Amino acid sequence: MKQPVIFKHLFIDYYSATPKYLQLANCIIKAINDGVVKENDVLPSINELSFEFEISRDTAEKGYKHLKKSGVLGSVPGKGYYVKNTDLNHKLKIFLLFNKLSPHKKIIYDAFVEAIGDMAAIDFYIYNNDFLFFKKLISQQKGDYTHYVIIPHFMEASENVSEIINTIPKDKLILLDKLLPGVTGNYAAVYENFEQDIYDALVQANEQLSKYNTIKIIFPEYTYHPKEILEGFYRYCQQFAFNYKVVQNIEEEPIQKGEVFINLMENDLVILIERILAAGLTVGKDVGVISYNETALKKIILNGITTISTDFQMMGEKTAKMILDQSTEHVAIPFSLTLRASL
Repeated sequence: MKQPVIFKHLFIDYYSATPKYLQLANCIIKAINDGVVKENDVLPSINELSFEFEISRDTAEKGYKHLKKSGVLGSVPGKGYYVKNTDLNHKLKIFLLFNKLSPHKKIIYDAFVEAIGDMAAIDFYIYNNDFLFFKKLISQQKGDYTHYVIIPHFMEASENVSEIINTIPKDKLILLDKLLPGVTGNYAAVYENFEQDIYDALVQANEQLSKYNTIKIIFPEYTYHPKEILEGFYRYCQQFAFNYKVVQNIEEEPIQKGEVFINLMENDLVILIERILAAGLTVGKDVGVISYNETALKKIILNGITTISTDFQMMGEKTAKMILDQSTEHVAIPFSLTLRASL
């Protein structure tokens, strides 16, 4: 039996972080936009999709139901799904590339997806801060995207990052979270100013910090966090005459009364608090704690952990808006200090 023509246009990328049901839905939308399938055309059955792509029936059905909810497909009991609407005005196909999917990146992702709308096809990938995988994903993409949204963070610096990104047409590029030197042209960006942000946050906390004599920042040797954070930290400590230190391993660092610790990684925060309590010291009185990135739990732990954080919700929403408005501006997202009992 001859396969329906649309099978040639359906593809599941097992490297992609985009759920398989959305990949299926995106392929069908593209096939409609390309004229491969017409209004009232009957689509392959759920069993056929499940067999052909080795996906569960639930996944196949979820893809169809997603398009039915959007008004693209209709269904007839006993006969299956068919193309109900080909007038999609669907022009957006987005290549979304994140370095990792932490709780904070998920906030960006969710805000972006909601703001961009149901009719944008998004192919979502995660490269786990690995430059070689990052390079592979960009070099192998098919080139038929309307926009490329990229978060460029790596465990080790590479001079070739900007060269890889410069292969992307600048009118389609949005750098997210971080600006990169060497990326040229008129492209869009929604970013954090890492050096200035930590400096300003610490200035806001001057009164609380004044009861301590030393500030230590936990900054592991191998981290994707930008070195600009350290530049802002140094500038603040030198200007306001604090003793300071960069700690690479909190498990081995002595903890003494009169010190403030700034942590970037969630795991380090757990270790830090455990060690402070084990030493018989009181958080917020003997030892201060400031943590990067606001989470719900930090409002509760030990009567509240002081945080410095960007607005991840705004970052996702602003990125979507720039795509919809076809903007190429560079926008710095505000950074905020939330004072709590830990300082």
